[in-house]
Amino acid sequence: MSQFDFGLIGLAVMGENLVMNMESKGFSVAVFNRTVEKVDRFVEGRAKGKNIKGCHSIEELTASLKRPRKVMLLVKAGKPVDDFIEKIIPHLEEGDILIDGGNSHFPDTIRRTAYVESKGLLYIGTGVSGGEEGALKGPSMMPGGSPKAWPHVKNIFQTISAKTEKGEPCCDWVGENGAGHFVKMVHNGIEYGDMQMITEIYQMMKFGLGMSNDEMHQVFSAWNQGKLDSYLIEITRDILAYQDKDGNYVIDLILDKAGQKGTGKWTAVEALNLGQPLTLIGEAVFARCLSALKEERVAASKELIGPESKFEGDQSQFVNDLEQALYASKIVSYAQGYQLMRAAAENYQWNLNYGGIALMWRGGCIIRSIFLGKIKEAFDHNPTLTNLLLDPFFKEEVTKALPAWRRMVKAAVELGIPVPATSAALAYYDGYRSERLPANLLQAQRDYFGAHMYERIDKQRGEFFHTNWTGHGGDTASSAYIV
Repeated sequence: MSQFDFGLIGLAVMGENLVMNMESKGFSVAVFNRTVEKVDRFVEGRAKGKNIKGCHSIEELTASLKRPRKVMLLVKAGKPVDDFIEKIIPHLEEGDILIDGGNSHFPDTIRRTAYVESKGLLYIGTGVSGGEEGALKGPSMMPGGSPKAWPHVKNIFQTISAKTEKGEPCCDWVGENGAGHFVKMVHNGIEYGDMQMITEIYQMMKFGLGMSNDEMHQVFSAWNQGKLDSYLIEITRDILAYQDKDGNYVIDLILDKAGQKGTGKWTAVEALNLGQPLTLIGEAVFARCLSALKEERVAASKELIGPESKFEGDQSQFVNDLEQALYASKIVSYAQGYQLMRAAAENYQWNLNYGGIALMWRGGCIIRSIFLGKIKEAFDHNPTLTNLLLDPFFKEEVTKALPAWRRMVKAAVELGIPVPATSAALAYYDGYRSERLPANLLQAQRDYFGAHMYERIDKQRGEFFHTNWTGHGGDTASSAYIV
């Protein structure tokens, strides 16, 4: 008898917790895992006595579901998703819905949506953010794909998702084909940037100011009560205070070598593809790459010198400067992320709701913060806003933070402490506010060695010129294409 509301394949940590979340909200769930022992363990353990059915085959799973069937995959991104799609399709009927809830790359979701729709089925690629706890208690969800699928899953998704203080679900339809996974990718890119900037502030406190873990814990505790109130500040506060059974601070025992799963890199690569200056997130990705060169850095530390200077200012005032610098840099991070989403929407013909995206990120996800309410307000006030820095609220906030931001970056340079993301954010701000940049010289150089031509300020835009700089280069010019 077809009686279950939802089917889920993939009982790793996220899958199990999402199933428990759904069942706790009144939905019945059928589950399957490639290693069927996991199914039995789950059903006889955490899921015992719950409205959850363990299935030993895809056929059994699909036969257990109400129509239109709704089957979510929570498996490793890449080939496993394609493999499961091929295995599931023969057991589905027209109008049934396949959902990929993993961290798939959005071009794959674009391709899969077209393929699944060609079989008479519907497809959703949804970003799910919030980690283990979010999956269990309420994640941020960013669905995109076949628009006709949304009405059939809307109630389930919005019921299990996180809620804002006003009770609004942190889940709404994002857009066609790969839009949901694209927005999740940008979310992860911003997450890379936020994490990197927090680590830079930590480095300034620890090595610039010589602060203890407990002192830093107190600062992050205070910051989490103010305008930096966010999940990442909250967990940083907790990490800095955490001690093992022997009284050792665990943070001091962790090797300084960062890992990554690729979503930050995807964000930076797509920014390059679309010609968008996502400098902060790019630097955050490269900072992880540099950290991975641990053995080289240890060797280089014995060969390469840095400044001998020590911080001699007012420590309390400088901690305030660090807060302002982090806040302003965070604004730039979101400004860049939204710039990328706007460019992608134009390129892929998506109709993105930018204020709605901020609302989806307001709770449940890794980058959730009080800050996002202001972003929603900015786009509610002006849906065609080209850059967050031009919104009156954010413009005023950055203006107030600028002196402290500059002092922080200056101090980092003088102390020899690398702050690549924070300084990149400031450089972006200074570049974006510049009426004139030195690209005129760059264009002259390109025209000199490659006859790539240039536009003139005393002529109409769109008209290109070439100069025979050496007198014997000729008048033949290259095309004026822009990548």
